[in-house]
Amino acid sequence: MSNSDFPPLHLRRIKKTDNPVIARIIRQVSAEFGLTADKGYTVADPNLDTLFDTYSQPGHAYWVLEQAGEVVGGGGIAPLSGSEPDICELQKMYFLAQARGQGQAKKLALTAMAFAREQGFRRCYLETTATLKQAIALYERLGFEHISEPLGNTGHVDCEVRMLKAL
Repeated sequence: MSNSDFPPLHLRRIKKTDNPVIARIIRQVSAEFGLTADKGYTVADPNLDTLFDTYSQPGHAYWVLEQAGEVVGGGGIAPLSGSEPDICELQKMYFLAQARGQGQAKKLALTAMAFAREQGFRRCYLETTATLKQAIALYERLGFEHISEPLGNTGHVDCEVRMLKAL
C-alpha cells in the first residue's frame, strides 16, 4: 500500500475526552513491544489516565493523531522533572501500527520541539529502550545525540537509551 491508500492523518491538541483512548493506545503499544509496568516504562506512569490534565499545565502540551476520526497515536512535551529549567522532555510517543511508517512521528516531534522553543526551552531530552529501533533511528535523524547518564527524575528505570538535542 502506498501512503495515498491510507485515510488522511490529522494532528491536534489533546482533549479531555481523549484520555481513555490515548491511555488504551499507550497500554496496547507497550504490550506489543513488551514494555511492562513492572519495568518502569510509561505504562506505569500514575498520570496515564489523565493526560489532558497533565498536559494542560504551563510548558506542557500533548498532541493526538487522528485517522478517519479515530485517535491512533500521540506524543507530548513537558518540562523535565528534577532538571535544569531549560530542559524539556519529549514524552509518551506511541502510535498504533496503522499510523506508523507515514512520517507522523517526525511531524509530531517537530511540532513538539517548536512548541518547546516557544516556551523558552533550549534543550530536549528523551528516554527510550533499545528494542524500539525505529524510534531511535527517527530521533537520531532529528538530531538527538546519545548521552550516557540519565537527566532529571523520569522514573523510567529501564529506559537505557537517553538522548539530548539542542533546540
